[in-house]
Amino acid sequence: MTKYAVFLRGINVGGINIKMADLRAALQRLPVTGAKTLLASGNFVCSAEVPATELKSLVEGCLRENFGYDAWVVVLDQARLEAVIAACPYPADSTEQHSYVTLSSDPAILDELETLGGGLAGVELARLSPEALAWPAPAGGTLDSPFSKLSAKAKYKSTTTTRNLRTLLKCRDAMAP
Repeated sequence: MTKYAVFLRGINVGGINIKMADLRAALQRLPVTGAKTLLASGNFVCSAEVPATELKSLVEGCLRENFGYDAWVVVLDQARLEAVIAACPYPADSTEQHSYVTLSSDPAILDELETLGGGLAGVELARLSPEALAWPAPAGGTLDSPFSKLSAKAKYKSTTTTRNLRTLLKCRDAMAP
């Protein structure tokens, strides 16, 4: 049985509102155990005997069927999530900046974002793994940051989602025995 963290794209923003109790109920129909939602931004952890790619497809299908929207998720197993967190050079808690990690189900998309973002003035990026790219933003200015604007473009919607580093830590901690 493998432990996974699953990150849903666009939940409880932009008109897609899903109560976490409803999400948990829908997930109970999947071949997963111990599904636990974290925060209201579309994060859950679970255990499953299927590979990450199959879990991704199952969760996306479940969300489309139960909530009627084009769902996209990124799935990381416990070891990969821990490696991403360990590789992040930015602090989880700072009063001056927030540390974000953009996750992708398509490493080529992160390659593109890394190249384009690296060319923007004032943007600092750190590639953490094939599916994770970290970047800091001034506290209170995340949505105005150049990289946030770049990564929010529609062409990245189906393959990326961004989380605060603190959220990744909460997911990691929720998987602990």
